[in-house]
Amino acid sequence: MPFEDDVVSYPGQFVALVVAQSFEQARAAAYRVHVDYEASVAVSAMDAALQAREPKVGGRGHSRGDAERAFAGGAHQIDVTYTTPNETHNPMEMHATTAYWQNGRLHVFESTQGVVNHRNVLANVFDLSIDKVEVSAPFIGSGFGSKLFPWPHSIAACAASRQLGRPVQLVVPRPQMFTTVGHRPETQQHMRLATNADGRLVSIRHETINTTSMTDDYFENCGGVTKSLYSCANVTTTEKSIQVNRGTPTSMRAPGAAPGLFALESAIDEMALAVGFDPLAFRLRNLATRDESSNLPWSSNHLPEALARGAERFGWDKRSAEVGSMRDGDEIIGYGVGACNWEAFRLPADARVILRADGTALAQCAVQDIGTGTYTIVAQTVADITGLPIDRIEVELGSSAFPAGPLSGGSWATASVMPAVAEASREALRTLRVYAVNQRGPFPEAAPESLIAEGGHLALNGKRVSYAEVLKGQRLSKAEGEHHSPGADVSKYSFRSFGAHFVEVRWDPGISRLRVARVVSAIDVGKVVNPLAARNQVEGAIVMGIGMSLFEAAEFDARNGLPVNNNFAEYVVPVHADQPEIDVILLDYPDLHLNEFGARGIGEIGITGLAAAVANAVYHATGKRVRNLPITLDKLMDGIPT
Repeated sequence: MPFEDDVVSYPGQFVALVVAQSFEQARAAAYRVHVDYEASVAVSAMDAALQAREPKVGGRGHSRGDAERAFAGGAHQIDVTYTTPNETHNPMEMHATTAYWQNGRLHVFESTQGVVNHRNVLANVFDLSIDKVEVSAPFIGSGFGSKLFPWPHSIAACAASRQLGRPVQLVVPRPQMFTTVGHRPETQQHMRLATNADGRLVSIRHETINTTSMTDDYFENCGGVTKSLYSCANVTTTEKSIQVNRGTPTSMRAPGAAPGLFALESAIDEMALAVGFDPLAFRLRNLATRDESSNLPWSSNHLPEALARGAERFGWDKRSAEVGSMRDGDEIIGYGVGACNWEAFRLPADARVILRADGTALAQCAVQDIGTGTYTIVAQTVADITGLPIDRIEVELGSSAFPAGPLSGGSWATASVMPAVAEASREALRTLRVYAVNQRGPFPEAAPESLIAEGGHLALNGKRVSYAEVLKGQRLSKAEGEHHSPGADVSKYSFRSFGAHFVEVRWDPGISRLRVARVVSAIDVGKVVNPLAARNQVEGAIVMGIGMSLFEAAEFDARNGLPVNNNFAEYVVPVHADQPEIDVILLDYPDLHLNEFGARGIGEIGITGLAAAVANAVYHATGKRVRNLPITLDKLMDGIPT
């Protein structure tokens, strides 16, 4: 909570709020605010925090068999540690709140990935019933997880508006995007793997420590994939956090899995080389055929095909195993592979669909479109069920006044909302059929269920009447349907999405230039509802993964914990010149156990495993195994330890 007490737990924490009639006035006034502090030593880095205190154990670890004993008896072993830095989300649209109060009701326009959750939090904070709070977010310029949950600026804006009796707008400036709205925390991941003489895994241990704030517990579930991706009878994963003087971390695209698969897929490569296997062959040899962590079958898993098709398209068979042996002029070429994996969720969702007398339809749901094409997918679903052309369908999203929708995160929006919209469409058609068979209807005394809905018409025995004509004949404006769709039943199947990245890097040691030249990704995410948008999601995630691999790391002043590269001049992200040639293969196998359309989410999976594939390719080119991200040029130069 902002201004909760007089203790400052992290640099960037709010200590005052100035409100004025213009930005310039507010900024000038803010410079006149003077705050007196009683200074104490900041603990801003993981290493210093681990020296000062013991990490806290989280509750999402996994254990089966006896991993320690099996490791000791393994024919081949590796024992290595990987680290990932603090990363920040930095969506193009920064966090912002506009709040106003009217007749005891709170109205908020918010850059959020969850209008329903945001409404519920504000109602709790300000002691209001939820019907007295409305949060709107019709269009969001991305979030990558940073906008899933409310942050202090939103509470502060609402409080200031109530105090002043006037609307208040608060926009978080770019420097504070590095302090007060979450980040991906630092991780330290200890990996110990062992195989038998035949190259089959007999032991996996994945022990993670991540940084968190002084005020909240946050655990980055890096072992969430490790427990199930590969077949192994003896597995242990643990999650711990250590407090530092920074703001609270939060979900960042593929939380847990993105840093976790950097460690796992790098370790799998190191294990393959220790055994003497080709990295691709080693993966295929050890893939799990069911989820051994839950002892459930996969709902759908085509990872072997993804690996095979990706390898064929990429040209993996042309890879020379010897490090540094592939060249093109001054450049040394490296090939790397990494599996990608993400949970497939389906959450509860509500939706409303209205067939209108003007021949159009309206669909409403309190889910958000964060640039991923949710508006289009909802319209496609209504069109599929009703037969109306898509340009006759209006979609309204992003208001807590609509039927409750899920957070737009975790790659679950499509899989969760489509079933609710589809069934709401059917409910609207059922209502329309009842209107059509009464005495004034076009099909008097026919059984409602005998009417066929097709192409925006009800039909029976060759007679076709448009939805609009049915409603006009009844002097009605609409036929409405609303439906609540439950979440997935996780008791019978394990739901995950799968895929593989194949990466080519090029290293020119003469000028110390490293670049990702080519990426081929084969992705198994169930039914591909909108191929163009789906491919775009994977491509964007790949670019984000390149940032994770080669560029991104927030750096902090050890004296006070302040971020020192809190801008785009010094916090380096990929730009157009860094884009590789990207080829995305979408397998398109419907997962009908998850929902009637067979669709799973696709937003997160593209970033998972990419950093490992890059690191593995870098090793193949240079012989340097970089275990601490990002892979900066100094780590590849001779004589400089990595």
